[in-house]
Amino acid sequence: MMLVTTEARAANYDEAKVPEYTLPNPLVTPDGSKVTSAGQWPARRGEILDLFAEHVYGRVPANAVNRKMDAKVVKTIPGFLGGKATMKEVALTLEDQVATLLLVVPSGAKKPVPAFIGYNFRGNHTLHADPRITLATSWQRPDKDGRVVANKATEKSRGASAGRWPLETIIDRGFALATIYYGDIDPDFDDGFKNGVHKVFGQPKKDEWGSIGTWAWGLSRGLDHLVADPEVDGTKVAVIGHSRLGKTSLWAGATDERFALVISNNSGCGGAALSRRAFGETVARINTSFPHWFCDNFPKYNDNESALPLDQHMLIALMAPRPVYIASAVEDRWADPKGEFLSGKHAGPVYALFGKTGVGVENQPAVDQPVGDFVGYHVRTGKHDVKEFDWQQYLQFAERHFGGSPSAQL
Repeated sequence: MMLVTTEARAANYDEAKVPEYTLPNPLVTPDGSKVTSAGQWPARRGEILDLFAEHVYGRVPANAVNRKMDAKVVKTIPGFLGGKATMKEVALTLEDQVATLLLVVPSGAKKPVPAFIGYNFRGNHTLHADPRITLATSWQRPDKDGRVVANKATEKSRGASAGRWPLETIIDRGFALATIYYGDIDPDFDDGFKNGVHKVFGQPKKDEWGSIGTWAWGLSRGLDHLVADPEVDGTKVAVIGHSRLGKTSLWAGATDERFALVISNNSGCGGAALSRRAFGETVARINTSFPHWFCDNFPKYNDNESALPLDQHMLIALMAPRPVYIASAVEDRWADPKGEFLSGKHAGPVYALFGKTGVGVENQPAVDQPVGDFVGYHVRTGKHDVKEFDWQQYLQFAERHFGGSPSAQL
């Protein structure tokens, strides 16, 4: 990964200092032709997807395009969550690299059930304190609370992220939940791409994937298993992510149209927030702090966002006509809540091609007041996090777009 030498500027939190900008029109092709029908969208969609791959997230290397991970159920625990669910652990293997997918399926629901899939930050064992969940063994970022020692998870970390994953609520609503520790796919530090699945595929070229692209690829490998699992409805799988993993869920949803619904929670710069606003975290800051996340072409736009041939509203548009939900937090100014809303709003004309309504409002809504039809949005009270309020909106959104509440079958 190239060395980024741009000196990070102080973050701007003043709307009056947001630079003037003009957004590229997702419905105008490079030769100036206008897309006016749903039938014309797939070709335009391909152009936009290619632009994001070249300039932001990186292309999947040729030797990874058709590679899968072998999937084997290595543990099954019936009677999980006091009898409400069955828990499975699935080993996803690529040569000597193994990622563990944790799958929890409601016991009483009529099968197959819809599902959510997303990465977790600290290991599958952090979702719930049940000691039968296997402790993660991959490299982990340091933890100030002493739950991670020498970059390895400890027993102390069991259930540490339960607040972000209301597992029983999800199960009670009739959904399955699948999750993978993102470090099982690629460790989250600038290691020169020598570990994780990069060890198999080799050093990326300038226009090939960084970690976010690799994590997105890994979510698709998780989806491969869900599609094959008879207990899960592979046509009704929502991909979800928070923060850097929200950026990942958006790119996964863009690159793999099998994801029926896409959710971005506080994803900010490089996720749902418009880059051209340069509000809070910027392209220069993110490339300086996390040089391994994006491809080596992206730093060309450090402090030069207007030169980008695209912006993040076009990433949201790549989900059309599938539903997508964008969530912000009012105190999370670093992630630019207004910029996240504007991306959803400006994706609206693409949804209109399909006769669908996007966010349905002109201005960012009041705090804790969700809006939207096929592009959902809310800005929640509080800070950068995933809260019960967020999950309630995601569950309702999924129920609406997946044809009703699966909990009615329990």
